[in-house]
Amino acid sequence: MDLYSFYASSTSYRVRIALHLKGLAFNTLPVNLLAMEQQRPDYLARNPAGAVPLLDDGGVRVSQSLAIIDYLDAKYPAEPRLIPAGGIERARVLEIAQLIACDTQPLNGLRVLRYLKGDMALDDATRQRWYEAWIDQGFRPLEKLLGRTGAERFCVGDAPTLADCCLVPQVLNAQQHRCALDAYPRVRAVYAHCAGLAAFQRAAPEQQPDFPG
Repeated sequence: MDLYSFYASSTSYRVRIALHLKGLAFNTLPVNLLAMEQQRPDYLARNPAGAVPLLDDGGVRVSQSLAIIDYLDAKYPAEPRLIPAGGIERARVLEIAQLIACDTQPLNGLRVLRYLKGDMALDDATRQRWYEAWIDQGFRPLEKLLGRTGAERFCVGDAPTLADCCLVPQVLNAQQHRCALDAYPRVRAVYAHCAGLAAFQRAAPEQQPDFPG
């Protein structure tokens, strides 16, 4: 199993966490987004979206992090299940995951930040305000959703799920962009607990083969 990944990509980070949580062996094939390797013809032939992550499971190629994790959960259903099979827990996991993956991260992804700097010619301070505004727009409702689930160690229930795979990379990104997170104690608590677990640590950017230096 091959994972096309970039060490600093939060979407790749989600899938790396999922693979390690499920104990699946995989090869990491780095794609340097800063060098625009995702736009090379050979890569576009594999993934027309020109993005990471991309999973190649014996010739079956799946892109988009949530789709990849759903595929892994369906093909390798042994515990831990990352998306509950049914009931309100499934809905809560998907609710939180989609808030992060669909409403929050896309507005602050590398492509958007590159566009704001290049095409829009926004200065550093303006881009920082953009980033902070959308983190707040995402983390305020996230904090309330975690209150609804009673989250202390994990987003939903007593084991890591897709929701945690999404939360941890997004919090790390917010920290790296110097966003104030004091207003989100449940978000910070889940992050702190999950970040200390072996699967999350093995998936961290600094543990990847393309991490610089």
